[in-house]
Amino acid sequence: MTLIETSPYTNKIKNGSSHQERQEQQKQETLDFIPALHVKDVYKSFDYKISKNNGSSKITNYDHISSEQQQLLSNSTRSFRTSHEVLNGVDLKIREGEFVTIVGPSGCGKSTLLNIIAELDKPDSGSLLIRGTVNDINNALSTKRIMIFQESALFPWLNVQENVEFGLRIAKVHKERRRQIADKYIEMVGLSKFSESLVYQLSGGMKQRVAIARALAIEPEVLLMDEPFAALDVQTRDLLHEELVGIHKTTGKTILFVTHNINEAILLGDRVIVLSSVLKDIKKEFQIDIPRPRDPESPELYEIKKQVLREFEGDLQIAKRK
Repeated sequence: MTLIETSPYTNKIKNGSSHQERQEQQKQETLDFIPALHVKDVYKSFDYKISKNNGSSKITNYDHISSEQQQLLSNSTRSFRTSHEVLNGVDLKIREGEFVTIVGPSGCGKSTLLNIIAELDKPDSGSLLIRGTVNDINNALSTKRIMIFQESALFPWLNVQENVEFGLRIAKVHKERRRQIADKYIEMVGLSKFSESLVYQLSGGMKQRVAIARALAIEPEVLLMDEPFAALDVQTRDLLHEELVGIHKTTGKTILFVTHNINEAILLGDRVIVLSSVLKDIKKEFQIDIPRPRDPESPELYEIKKQVLREFEGDLQIAKRK
């Protein structure tokens, strides 16, 4: 008797599938294993120029002294460059439709990593793969990955409707189609009654809703969010958490969300990535298989929070010993 290992894939093959159907099934199975986004072995450092005058690295203001004195001081000043490593071989795969949150102490490279993925910055080495294809970092900025910042970055001279339509207008989408798309996402974020309102008439939470709607209207493959709710009050932030969870469920978008807030990270993410300011790399990942919306007071989330905090404390202890 021969033992045959079966899977949903092999079961489909057995059920009298044609050759073409089998090829399609094999192709789909391959695609299922290709991440929507793969940050592959990325390194990034920043160079700084430091000037020293008689052993002091203070910046000197020359405005109040004569040109002769300025020349004398300039001759006694030495400059040198130093490099600060931010990312050290980061390798991160994100599946299609996954909601991934990134946490870590200040200076660990969270925003730098997001900027590289958004093509707002370039890595020193490494690559960015989109569905298995190496992204050309020399290409013009792509609308496949859209960033939402802590500040909403709305155009104050445009109303809500016009702000949401802006990217579509740049893409030369027909006027009627633009309005349909914008209406859909304005309704999704609960601002239909405010479509004609100007930016100054909106609260902080409403501005972030407009920014989310504008990003979704362009139909990005990956939505990048850099501490988008950090400046909001607790009540507004909690409400937007619920709305973002609903938007993710409705659209199925792949989301990469950076935050300093551990509670926020474990409430939202399918997976929590902990970046280390010591390693300059991913220190640990936590898979959270708990349905959303989640109860922040649940024992399961509390235990995950304790584990994440331990990773932070470990980094702090290593930094103190250096």
